Amino acid sequence: MAGQNYSMMTEFILVGFSTFPQHLLPAFFLLYLLMYLFTLLGNLLIMATVWSERSLHMPMYLFLCALSTSEILFTVAITPRMLVDMVFTHRTITWAACASQMFFSFTFGFTHSFLLMIMGYDRYVAICHPLSYHVLMSNRGCARLVSWTWAGGSVMGMMVTLIVFHLTFCGSNMIRHFFCHVFSLLKLACGNENSSVTLAVILVCVSALMGCLFLIVLSYVFIVAAILQIPSAEGRHKTFSTCVSHLTVVIVHYGFASIIYLKPKGPHSMDSNTLMATTYTVFTPFLSPIIFSLRNKELKNAIKKSIQRKFIPLSS
Repeated sequence: MAGQNYSMMTEFILVGFSTFPQHLLPAFFLLYLLMYLFTLLGNLLIMATVWSERSLHMPMYLFLCALSTSEILFTVAITPRMLVDMVFTHRTITWAACASQMFFSFTFGFTHSFLLMIMGYDRYVAICHPLSYHVLMSNRGCARLVSWTWAGGSVMGMMVTLIVFHLTFCGSNMIRHFFCHVFSLLKLACGNENSSVTLAVILVCVSALMGCLFLIVLSYVFIVAAILQIPSAEGRHKTFSTCVSHLTVVIVHYGFASIIYLKPKGPHSMDSNTLMATTYTVFTPFLSPIIFSLRNKELKNAIKKSIQRKFIPLSS
């Protein structure tokens, strides 16, 4: 209400997995720790392989390295804190740390979406305009595109964080999530601006993500049209196989995001909501290096060669 004084909230409590049965926490901790470590190692392996194999020094793999970097940073912004809170009972997080976590999670999350969009454009140029590919996707042009995705992600992260943290928080300081989730945090805000700020956040996020998805779908409409014009079945299969890994990651990325953010409101328990949120924050980054390693033939062969060079000589 107008004229009412609110005390400044200096810290929050992340409820997270504290509502789960205590005997299940060690199993969840071990599962998410292994997935987190695999995510880090898988993405680092992809980056090291692309760096060491000259045959992979192409725009598609430059974008893949940038994507792996964004996934590593996204998981580092969220998962370690979640794992620590599973072990210790002290689950408080300061106002500044909460704002920082929100900024970095949104920055790297949006950067990931922008990179998927750029990778879709790369496939469109390679298949629909092969003669112009090296002109349109030059090293300088690719570096500029990657820079713009990181800049765009930073702007989106800063925008959402400033919109949320200019609010005043009062009453309960318990965030019913395992990280500083924007909508869980907005429920703690007081004053008359809460609903308008929630609408603004939804509008900003949905506009950016749906814009990326629209451009990806548009790229694949032209790609499919170009592939259908290839006379031989073998040629069509070979051309489409270069898109399979990217398309699979896009489906996983937007599929899990839709399950979480577009699910109908109903009598969902807090525990089920927490588990559903881990599908996007832990499980999706875990799947991404697996998909690219298994579905991309060039990358898979390069990883095998790299491992053989490092370990087979030692064993022999």
